[in-house]
Amino acid sequence: MLRTVETLHGRIAARFPSRGLVKVAEELSALIKETSDVGDRLRRRLLWTRAASRTLIAIVLALTLAAIVWALATAFGDETLTGVQWLPLMESTVNDLIFAAVAIFFLYTIPERLLRSRALRLLHRLRSLAHIIDMHQLTKDPERLRTGFTPTQASVRFTLDADELAHYLDYCSELLSLVGKTAALCAEDSQDNVVLDTVSTVETLTVDLSSKIWQKIQVVGELREDQSAS
Repeated sequence: MLRTVETLHGRIAARFPSRGLVKVAEELSALIKETSDVGDRLRRRLLWTRAASRTLIAIVLALTLAAIVWALATAFGDETLTGVQWLPLMESTVNDLIFAAVAIFFLYTIPERLLRSRALRLLHRLRSLAHIIDMHQLTKDPERLRTGFTPTQASVRFTLDADELAHYLDYCSELLSLVGKTAALCAEDSQDNVVLDTVSTVETLTVDLSSKIWQKIQVVGELREDQSAS
């Protein structure tokens, strides 16, 4: 993935060295490096966290069962207890089970919550990067290449010809595709529904934005054919 982005960065820099799209490719490359580095550290940390949480869960279960067994053994050994006097013991047992269940759930979800926090931060940055790419292509309107187009005083300065515009839009589409692939890497070791839903949202966003770009590329292709025919 990183090699692909670096290759794309070189292609963009060679053709559009002064365009902001070069910096976007650099930022995506830095995000992929960070994702990879963080992923390696996080995997090691998750192994220790999972081991610690499972150990604590076993301790909680053992202590809860020991307390319940001890309480029941004491109650059965006391022949003076009547039916009504069993109610506090039953209530205490139920409370112990509830508290143990809450503690076990909290300990069990610690590794996933650790992964979720880091993954969501990276996914937020990737989503922002996708919108930045969309802003770069937003003013690249192929209709301005038509012979009859008349700019106004408020029109954005447009310096690309048909070939350059096609390449520029293609680079934007490739960057969006790589943003989606990088988002998928964030959920590589996660089964968290929140993370998976966010990854799906980022991928859907990049696909939708890329489809708009390809509509522009098709228009540029039609214009180039018309120019060749004339």
